[in-house]
Amino acid sequence: MSARTSLRLAMAAVAVIAFAAAAAGISARASYGAQLTADEPHYLLTAISLAEDGDLDVRDEFAAQRYRDFHEIDLAPQARPLADGRLVEPHDPLLPLLLAVPMALGGWVAAKLALCLVAAALAALTLWIAVRRLSVPVLPAAVTVGVLGASAPLAAYGAQVYPEIVAALFTATGVAALTGRLGRAGLATVAATAVTLPWLSVKYAPVAAALLAVAAWRLWRDGRRGGVVALAVTGLGGALAFVGLHHLLYDGATPYAAGAHFVDGQLTVVGSDPDYLGRGRRLVGLLVDRDFGIAAWQPAWLLAVPALAAMAARRPRGSAAVAVPLAAGWFTATFVALTMQGWWFPGRQLVVVLPLVVLAVAWWARGGGARLWAVAGLGAVGVLAQAWVAVEAGTGRLAWVVDLQDTANPLYRAWSTLLPDYLEITTATWTLHWLWAAIAAGVAVVAYRRERGATAPRGAHALA
Repeated sequence: MSARTSLRLAMAAVAVIAFAAAAAGISARASYGAQLTADEPHYLLTAISLAEDGDLDVRDEFAAQRYRDFHEIDLAPQARPLADGRLVEPHDPLLPLLLAVPMALGGWVAAKLALCLVAAALAALTLWIAVRRLSVPVLPAAVTVGVLGASAPLAAYGAQVYPEIVAALFTATGVAALTGRLGRAGLATVAATAVTLPWLSVKYAPVAAALLAVAAWRLWRDGRRGGVVALAVTGLGGALAFVGLHHLLYDGATPYAAGAHFVDGQLTVVGSDPDYLGRGRRLVGLLVDRDFGIAAWQPAWLLAVPALAAMAARRPRGSAAVAVPLAAGWFTATFVALTMQGWWFPGRQLVVVLPLVVLAVAWWARGGGARLWAVAGLGAVGVLAQAWVAVEAGTGRLAWVVDLQDTANPLYRAWSTLLPDYLEITTATWTLHWLWAAIAAGVAVVAYRRERGATAPRGAHALA
């Protein structure tokens, strides 16, 4: 079997796995009073308005209670009436636009199936990047992408009506272009991805800026000054268009201007009195929080620590394209997001850059052996956890954003006792926090030193 055929078969396999894992959560209830809750019904109401009326105004949708199919109890708008009387929900419009046709054809189930297809495409593309751009053999790439794509939070957000999984696909698309030759087509892809990302949500702007920054750095390094100027003009033009069109659509620079909850200004979306020092604990908490940390639900995410340290030591081709947007996304989730523990499935703020973690772990496990067994073994625990909660939520035993942590999964219940609970700050919380911080730092140092001292494997690419 040729290498190209093996890659295509592996891409198809991980796509099917990711689709199945996401689709398993379609019937899961978000809360006991609603099939979909929090922001989800508001995205779908806007999708209905776009499909039927061609605009973002949801006054008639609320008047007709069009949300009853997926939100059985009463639902209040998140928006306030604008000066011209329109009622526009405070969310960027690209996700509703993408879901307008599925909603028109098959309602909320079709909308979720469309997102499952996005999850499948993301898995296939991530595998392609790992193999073709980072020189990872097909087997370790497929195992890594398969287990992480079939577990939380990627699988969960493949079936929840949020922009997260679409944003993750956009980010991966940009990285696929960045790790290539970056010719005209590649440069256009990076620019289009970066300009488009904020239209899914303005919170993705730092990741978009990071993609542009890496592209500009590569162009400058290669002496392509004209390309840098073109990229800068494109980024600035995209930003101006974003602000200008948002003033027309939302009466402000961001969609939050139309929100009923931001009476003290749009910037209150990051908090009315942010404690940035206190938010610093999220650097570790986003990974190991007992309830909302991604490693609580998929322990294989812990392998990001040695993987990224090893990548920093070896600096393979494409490492900047992986590390810089990932750092931007993690920084945003840490210091900009209002909270990491909200009315949503764990890991929401990180989904946009998690494909980059998958790439780093796949590269780290490229040689097989104990590293690949670690990915497979820990990954299997996370796949089981996702399947378990999907069944529990689908049968009504729990709701994903209400009492997910009450899962009967014995592995999660045992493992989570070793993790800090940042919802209840106690001496035990801080002890576990600093213990995990020390472990992460120690593992990173060891991985970095080992990689620095190792002989480059055959076929590896040094960063020029």
